Amino acid sequence: MKTEIPGLSPLSALLSFTADNVRSYRDEVHLSLLAAQMSAEEVVRDLPTAAARPVRVLPAAGVFGANASGKTTILRALADMRYLVMGSFSQGGEGSGVFRRPFLLDASSRDRPSRFDIDLILREVRWQYGFEVDDDRVLQEYAYYFPKGRQALVFHRGENGVEFGPRFRAAGKSLRRLVRENALVLSVAGAAADEEIGPLFRWFQRNLLLADSTTRGMRAAHTAHMLESDGHRFRVLELLLAADLGLSNLERAPVDSDLTDRMRKALRILRGVKGDPDTPDDDEFVVAEFVRLVHRGDGDDVVFEPQDESEGTLVWVGLIGPVLDALDRGDVLLADELDASLHPHLVRCLVGLFQDPLTNHRCAQLIFNSHDITILGDSEARFLERDQIWLTEKDYSGATKLFQLADYKPRRDEALQRRYLQGRYGGVPFLDPEDFARSTRRSRLTHSAGRNPSLGSEGYPRDFESLDL
Repeated sequence: MKTEIPGLSPLSALLSFTADNVRSYRDEVHLSLLAAQMSAEEVVRDLPTAAARPVRVLPAAGVFGANASGKTTILRALADMRYLVMGSFSQGGEGSGVFRRPFLLDASSRDRPSRFDIDLILREVRWQYGFEVDDDRVLQEYAYYFPKGRQALVFHRGENGVEFGPRFRAAGKSLRRLVRENALVLSVAGAAADEEIGPLFRWFQRNLLLADSTTRGMRAAHTAHMLESDGHRFRVLELLLAADLGLSNLERAPVDSDLTDRMRKALRILRGVKGDPDTPDDDEFVVAEFVRLVHRGDGDDVVFEPQDESEGTLVWVGLIGPVLDALDRGDVLLADELDASLHPHLVRCLVGLFQDPLTNHRCAQLIFNSHDITILGDSEARFLERDQIWLTEKDYSGATKLFQLADYKPRRDEALQRRYLQGRYGGVPFLDPEDFARSTRRSRLTHSAGRNPSLGSEGYPRDFESLDL
């Protein structure tokens, strides 16, 4: 399916992401947005490239699994990669080390390097970029591109320094002297506004933005800010009304500038100089604006303060701005717990905006996690294709495994939702109702231990074997 619109810049898309020893992923984890043969043609986007054939790309991927199985971790791993690209040069200094989150549940992994790799289409040219870091320095870094369908070197960094490809040697002369052992070459290129390697840096700058609970206030303020643009106002209000939340408008409430400055200073002290990708950056954290929502009343409209709103309303308002940005520009949006406080019908409508080429003509991509298994479907009428569904599990050591539902080769008409709940594909918790019942019975016994001389100090019968548990 041809998705490019005449007069607009060429399309970009994420093809795959690989990481190793990152957060709960002790071993290599691989997430692909390349379409499989089983994928429905109406969902696949055919992106033109310098190669002979277009690349078949998926506009969405959903990650499902038990609580604490690592669904959020894959999104945070992507955000970690972006954080290092954006800030390893500008937010660090000589000897300040490298931010990373290795697997912590075994000693060997804590000392082992972490690795990130990404494969993408950038304005119709395929690029591959990756790096390996430990706590102190960048061990390896590379970038390749395929201008005529064949791999060509952008740069490669190893023990002997940085080597630049023929086209990028001029840029390399100025960049090489700025590279620190704890700063990525790509981060240096972004800070130096380099025009040759800069497009790859700028892709990270506007992509892989994590929409989670820590950024909801900032995202809601961004949605309200879009109302001031004639080009955005109508669409923002349409999405507010379409969600059937009883809203008619939203507005920004400015805060005193002195209070704003004091809040910013306090945030910088709390977060430290280095910052943390798990919280919004100072530059992005909008403390000068709070959002108030306007509800339809029986007569006049009524303004509600945020603390009076439902969680679902605030979640939806915080998603509208980033979703419209992604659809307009063809960005990759990461959404943590997409179904949190949202009705399943609303979740499906949101995913549908990315799945439908009429609303997503720039090949924007949504990567999300959810417990809403109704998205899986029980027939051919489903909202995600089989190769768009990913599952997480933790093994005996606490390490997360990520795998694609397509690995099980399910039939097109397979009842995915029912079979998933039955544990046919994994990715579900192993729960025994008797364990819960046993726990409550023991709790009751403990509560009455002081009054019953037949019970021991732990609240269990002295003749423990006599109790039928």
